[in-house]
Amino acid sequence: MKDAERQPGDRVRQVVILGGGTAGWMTAAALARTFGRRIAVTLLESDEIGTVGVGEATIPTIHWFNELVGLDEAAFLRETKATFKLGIEFVDWRGPGHRYFHPFGQYGAPLPGVAFHHRWLKARAEGYDLPLAALSLAGTLAAQNRFAKPAAEARSILSTLGYAFHFDAGLYARHLRGLAEGAGVTRVEGKLATVARDGGTGHVTALVTETGARLAGDLFIDCSGFRALLIEGAMQAGYEDWSHWLPCDRAGAVPCARGGETTPYTRSTAREAGWQWRIPLQHRTGNGYVYASRHLSDDAAAATLLANLDGEALAEPRFLRFLAGRRRRTWIGNVVAIGLSSGFLEPLESTSIHLIQSGIAKLLTLFPDRDMDPALARRYDTLLAADMDNIKDFLILHYHATTRDEPLWRHTRAMEIPDTLAARIDHYRRAGRLMVGSDDLFRDASWLAVLDGQGVTARDYNPVADTIDAATNRAQVEQIAALIARAAPTLPGHDAALAAMLAPGR
Repeated sequence: MKDAERQPGDRVRQVVILGGGTAGWMTAAALARTFGRRIAVTLLESDEIGTVGVGEATIPTIHWFNELVGLDEAAFLRETKATFKLGIEFVDWRGPGHRYFHPFGQYGAPLPGVAFHHRWLKARAEGYDLPLAALSLAGTLAAQNRFAKPAAEARSILSTLGYAFHFDAGLYARHLRGLAEGAGVTRVEGKLATVARDGGTGHVTALVTETGARLAGDLFIDCSGFRALLIEGAMQAGYEDWSHWLPCDRAGAVPCARGGETTPYTRSTAREAGWQWRIPLQHRTGNGYVYASRHLSDDAAAATLLANLDGEALAEPRFLRFLAGRRRRTWIGNVVAIGLSSGFLEPLESTSIHLIQSGIAKLLTLFPDRDMDPALARRYDTLLAADMDNIKDFLILHYHATTRDEPLWRHTRAMEIPDTLAARIDHYRRAGRLMVGSDDLFRDASWLAVLDGQGVTARDYNPVADTIDAATNRAQVEQIAALIARAAPTLPGHDAALAAMLAPGR
C-alpha cells in the first residue's frame, strides 16, 4: 500500500517492557502518561534481579522527563530522598591539588555583540586576570553550599542558573512504578525464559516467562540492562567497543553515612586508575570508584574507596563490570533498546538517566504503527548514536586533558582521540571557539568549564569582540563578577532551601 493510501488504523495496541529499574519504570510511566489507556503496557521484571544503581546524579534535562510524567517536585524530593545539584566539582583531574567546577546554567550574562566567554577572553588577553569561576553564579553558590532556582526574568542574574538532582535511583524507580501502575501499567513478576518470534518477519511476538506466562505484544522495549536480552540476545545488534578511548571497565559502589551539610553538587575525584564519585542524598552519601582493571585490582579499588569516605560505610562495596560503547543498532524490527541495553558510558558527567530519557523522547517522536516502518528504526539509531557520540567525546576530553603521571593517565594523555574531539580542542585553542552543534547535549558552558578547567587555553578570541571598547568590555565583565559576588550571600543555604521544599503543605 502506498503511504498516501495508508489509513491510521493499524496502531500499536500492546507494548511489553522487559526489565524494571530506572529505565523500565521511566519508560512505562512515559508511555502511560502519553497514551493513557489507548495502549496496554505490560512490564516484566523479577525482584530477584538487582539493579546497577549508579544513576543517582542527573543533569538539567531531567526536568523535561519529570514534567512529561507529571511529577510533583516536592513529593518527588520527599519520596526519593533527593537533593539539589548545581553542577560537578572535579578534584585532581588536571593534576593533584587542582579543582574546577562544571556549573549548570551560563557563565556571565547575555550581553550584545558576541558570546560572553569571548568578552572574558578579550579582557584576559588585555591583562584582566579574572578566573572563569568568578563568572558563574551556580559555581559560586555551590562553593558556599547555597542554592536558588532559576528566575524567569531575563534581567535577573538568577536567570543564568540551571539545576538538577541527586536521588536514590531505587526510590525513583519505585516512585515512578506507583505512578505507572496508577495509570494502568501492568507489572508481571518473573524471569524471561524464551522469546517467541514470527518466522517470516523475525519480529518478537511474545515473551515467555519461566513459569510459562506468555506476554504478547506489538512493540517490545528492552530495559534489561547490560544483559540486553532482546536487542542483543534475540536480535543480535552487535556492539561498538569504545574502551580504547574510555579504558575504565569496573566500578565499586558503597553508601556511607552522611555528615554535616549536604552539598549542592556532585564531586568527581581523580584517583590512580580512575575516579571516585560522591553523591550527597538526604539520608546517605553515595560513593563509587570507576577504574581500569588493567591498572588496579578489585581489592585495591575497594581499599581506596573505603579509605576516602565522609562517614561510616553502610554496606560492603558492590562491584560491576562494563564495557564502554553502544549497540550498533538500537531498534531492530519491533524491539527498541532503552537504557543500559543500548550501550554504556560511565557516569562521569551524570548522563546515564539522560540517555534513558533521550531514548524515550526519540521513541515517542518516532512512535511506530504495527508495521514497524524500518525508516523509523534507522532514524532512531542515527539520533541516539549522535547523542552518545557527543557525550563520548566530552568524556574523553576529561581523560585526555590531564597532566597526571600514573600509567592510566599517561596512556589517555598520549592516545589518539576522535577527529571530532581533536577539531573541537583545536578550534578552542586557536580562537576560543566552542563549535557546539544545535543538537549537542553539552552546551557552551559545559565545554568551556572542562576545557579551561583542565588547562586547555585559548590563544585568541572572536574578532567581533574587538568592536567593543576595551575599557567598556572590562567594566562590564567586572560588573557581572561583582553582581555574582554580591548576590550569592543573599541566597539561602542548600539545606534550608531543601527544607523549605519539603515542608508540609508544599
